[in-house]
Amino acid sequence: MKATAKAPANIALIKYWGKTDEILRLPQNSSISMNLDGLFTTTTVDFDEKYISDEIIFNGEAKSKQAGRIIKHLDLIRKIAKTGLRAKVATSNNFPAASGIASSASGFAALTVAACGALGMNLNEKELSIIARQGSGSACRSIPDGFVEWHKGDTSETSFAESLHPADYWDIIDIVAIISDEEKAVSSTAGQTLASASRFFAPRLENIENKIRVIKKNLANRDFRRFGEIIEAEALELQAIMMTSSPALIYWQPKTLEIIKGIHKLREQGLEAYFTEDAGPNLHIFVENKNRSALIDKLKGFEGIKRIIACKPGSGTKQVDTHLF
Repeated sequence: MKATAKAPANIALIKYWGKTDEILRLPQNSSISMNLDGLFTTTTVDFDEKYISDEIIFNGEAKSKQAGRIIKHLDLIRKIAKTGLRAKVATSNNFPAASGIASSASGFAALTVAACGALGMNLNEKELSIIARQGSGSACRSIPDGFVEWHKGDTSETSFAESLHPADYWDIIDIVAIISDEEKAVSSTAGQTLASASRFFAPRLENIENKIRVIKKNLANRDFRRFGEIIEAEALELQAIMMTSSPALIYWQPKTLEIIKGIHKLREQGLEAYFTEDAGPNLHIFVENKNRSALIDKLKGFEGIKRIIACKPGSGTKQVDTHLF
């Protein structure tokens, strides 16, 4: 009873920050994201009577901070499947975990699809999205293909993600500039509990549905300039809420701000690129594919970028034939 799944990280274009239910991970607002073909997690799950307890191997290490959270998610899936079988889990990222590049999203999406597949549960995409959300909120967005909307819902059954457009819908590129691969001092889960402390949080929620309508229109029209302007404004708004929480959350590093200013200068020079980010110091810089090489060449000249990863819009989480053990 073994299965393996490969799941993409996703970058939120209109972001969620704050929850109405911490246990079910119901978000304060709906969100829009894009799956990334170059950043992914691969997970193998094997359920067997020979295991007397769950065994977790995370990026090659038998002991991991993530083990408890992974086992808790397995317990949820076991409850749904009505089984008491223990499992061996091996999971591996091709990018730094817990550094603000949505490793929990790809991780719990892959875990969900692999575990449900290993148990022969035969669930549809919506059902898998609902289960993945309960492991990590943004994991539900890594289940469907391409450009995705996560409906906030007001119950577990109504909070799920679905595809707006397939991966090959738009020829744009997300250039991920990794500034730091260190684990964040404050996780996104912990940080979101502070959201309501910001005086800017309530006005954000009042405008969020209109913002979602606007970006869906930009996507429908493939209007890159307006798309870029809204994702950049959204990223800055979210940082403002983080910085005005109590205590303040400052995920940026000095190099983050330097590169942001550099992106603005590139636009003034005619290279149309726009940034966004998650809760971390690393930047996602969007550009049309025709300008991909030009942007990468410019970024190579910036000090402080450890690694550059170019990502096209990616497919959702899928089972694969190659196992990790």
